[in-house]
Amino acid sequence: MVELDVLPSVDARAVDGSQSGDAPVKWAKVLNQDTCIGCHACSTACKSEHLVPLGVNRTYVKQVEVGLYPDVERQFQVTRCNQCEDAPCVTICPVTAMFKREDGIVDFDREVCIGCKACMAACPYDAIHISPESHSAEKCNFCAHRIDQGLQPACVSVCPVGAIVVGNMNDPTSEVSELIARDKVTVRKPEKGTHPKVFYVGASDYTKSPSAVAPESGYMYAERADAKNGRSAAAKSVAAARLAYDNAHRAPWHWPVSLYTWTKSISAGVSLMFAILIFSGHSLSAGFDVITAVIGGFFLAVTGVLLIYDLEHPSRFLRIFTRPQWKSWLVRGSFVIALYSVLLLVQFVLGIFGSTAGALGIAIAETLLGGLTAIYTAFLFAQAKGRDLWQNPALPLHLLTQAIICGSGVYLILNLMMPLPGRADVIVRATFIIALVVHFALVLSERYVPHATEDGHLAAWQMTSGRYRSYYLFGFIVGAILPLCLAWFSAASHLPEVAALLAIGGLYFYEHAYVQAGQSVRLS
Repeated sequence: MVELDVLPSVDARAVDGSQSGDAPVKWAKVLNQDTCIGCHACSTACKSEHLVPLGVNRTYVKQVEVGLYPDVERQFQVTRCNQCEDAPCVTICPVTAMFKREDGIVDFDREVCIGCKACMAACPYDAIHISPESHSAEKCNFCAHRIDQGLQPACVSVCPVGAIVVGNMNDPTSEVSELIARDKVTVRKPEKGTHPKVFYVGASDYTKSPSAVAPESGYMYAERADAKNGRSAAAKSVAAARLAYDNAHRAPWHWPVSLYTWTKSISAGVSLMFAILIFSGHSLSAGFDVITAVIGGFFLAVTGVLLIYDLEHPSRFLRIFTRPQWKSWLVRGSFVIALYSVLLLVQFVLGIFGSTAGALGIAIAETLLGGLTAIYTAFLFAQAKGRDLWQNPALPLHLLTQAIICGSGVYLILNLMMPLPGRADVIVRATFIIALVVHFALVLSERYVPHATEDGHLAAWQMTSGRYRSYYLFGFIVGAILPLCLAWFSAASHLPEVAALLAIGGLYFYEHAYVQAGQSVRLS
């Protein structure tokens, strides 16, 4: 009697990821969409095997109806973790809760996870979710516990048509290797450079590329009328592709992340403005040391509170420091913030005792740590490979510019209560105007400069003309255009201070539009 549940190519003894005399095992999966019948047996088997709670899925069968009546066909795609060779979820995870085994399986540890949701933002395939029970990140892990026992993954065991095949890519005689060599296989989003080890036979472009389906036609049993001419959305679609069944797609980062980028800009900005004044030759009193440290420290503390509040496991936040994964910019940024907080404390103490002897050294340190505090989020967002809007090489410059707007704006407001010495107010106002001009140009670039990918274009449209249009317009008009006019064209006594308040407040609305629009495009 043949046990269909047992792996044919690797026996149960090969639990260390290698076989005697052979190359190391590298597990891969082939999904044959030509034979898949869309029965969802793999989805239910996965839920049963891993006790996946309602509302989330480790795997599911996406369905798209293509064509116009009567020439319509339903196309399927088994959708799950792609077991990437260069997995962005592993790189961005701050505590190695997501990790890649020696045999190539990307696995996770729910007991280590802090629930930062960075892996969800990084995955280009939308394959990771937060479990409503464990509050940790979970996904398909290739049924690693079954693999280690020499058993097939649960989904393979139950597939009635053999549409799911797993095996060792490094064994040329394995069925997976033969299918890859014999059939024309494809992977999802090869342009992301993740090198997936889940291959598709006969997969449709309409199922592999979410943008191929008109976003307004995602209703199976209803038609949405066009407000202008009454035509249905499906009739308008060039592809005539209707999304029939899909999984929920939730943005991992919400308002706390938008707000944290704003509070961090204020904290870093005051130090950068302090450094600019010192470098320009202005000798500031100890009072400016203290007030800069207090303002910077307050908004940095708010930033830390927001970051911890956004975790699914707030009590585990110290693991970022006790078991850091140094490739993650979330870890690097946390250490930068910690060092910057120490610097602000030193500045505060020196200012309290009236010492200005180390002002130049403080200014140099604040330029470095304040600048890194301002811009590290750009590198964190860049690790989120699935969010094309954030893959912008100008983002570090833009975040630095926003911090300088906030810092110079705070100093303009402080000038009402603590007059700046000499002509320092001229330096502050000039810095404010220059930063606003750069910010103005960079904001416009998101609307008018073409994006490299269709997803980037769709996300930019959502920001400037779609769901987040009101935040974008308010942030642009109130936070850039009006302040620039007030600060540039008027020498009236308090108008620059009004401009500073508008600019600082408007930046939050722009940040919220940018962060949320970047997550608005469906990835699977």
